[in-house]
Amino acid sequence: MFGRYSLDKEGLILANQGETVQDYLNKIDKPANECPFMPDEDNIIPVLDDEWFEDDITNRFNQFLKVSFGEKNFNKNLAFVEEQLGKDIRKYFTKDFYPDHIKRYKKRPIYWMFSSPKGSFNVLIYMHRYTQNTVSNILNKYLKEFIGKLKTRKETLQHIQVNGSASEKTKAIKENDSIDKMLIELHEYERDVLFPLATERIAIDLDDGVLVNYNKFGKAVKEVTGLNDKATKNKVKEFDWIDATQIR
Repeated sequence: MFGRYSLDKEGLILANQGETVQDYLNKIDKPANECPFMPDEDNIIPVLDDEWFEDDITNRFNQFLKVSFGEKNFNKNLAFVEEQLGKDIRKYFTKDFYPDHIKRYKKRPIYWMFSSPKGSFNVLIYMHRYTQNTVSNILNKYLKEFIGKLKTRKETLQHIQVNGSASEKTKAIKENDSIDKMLIELHEYERDVLFPLATERIAIDLDDGVLVNYNKFGKAVKEVTGLNDKATKNKVKEFDWIDATQIR
């Protein structure tokens, strides 16, 4: 999904700092229109509880299954994957994928999850394709748009509360209350965390390692014990070969 690997060529494809989709095409030696499964264009993949964005991780996974094993067998293959996981694929991605990735990479993940405090908003990026515009793109193309979509949904729910049946009204009130709480969380995340980081246009150096670079993003990224919890963060600040003021 991010271009680290390809269906068109064996081995690592994008694994150097700052590589782009054009680098991907150059390495597999194909034009975009001949690639059955292209990497995500902006290196940002939403991981949300519903299909709020066309390029969300569940849709991209479903597309991958269709391209890899044939659209004809898609439903059977998806059912097989979900049976092995023991749950719906969207639930796996929203609840289990990142912990699994953290474990596989021994708390030094190559995919980073930007996440609001209570997890109402999550997106994944690939650290090797990170640029100084990435946080700004998360803010403007995803977080703000998600907030707008939630507000639109609230308008629909308010209409149901007036014109729906008794059971529809009850469900609408419950969902509306849930969205209100999400909006408070997301506005605070935008104002206090993501916007300030976006204006800083933070640079990373892959040679510094995951531990240093992940900790440059403070509360914007998901907290992981042994990676960016308070105790680990304090240890990183003591490294004498980095600028400790960049650790948040």
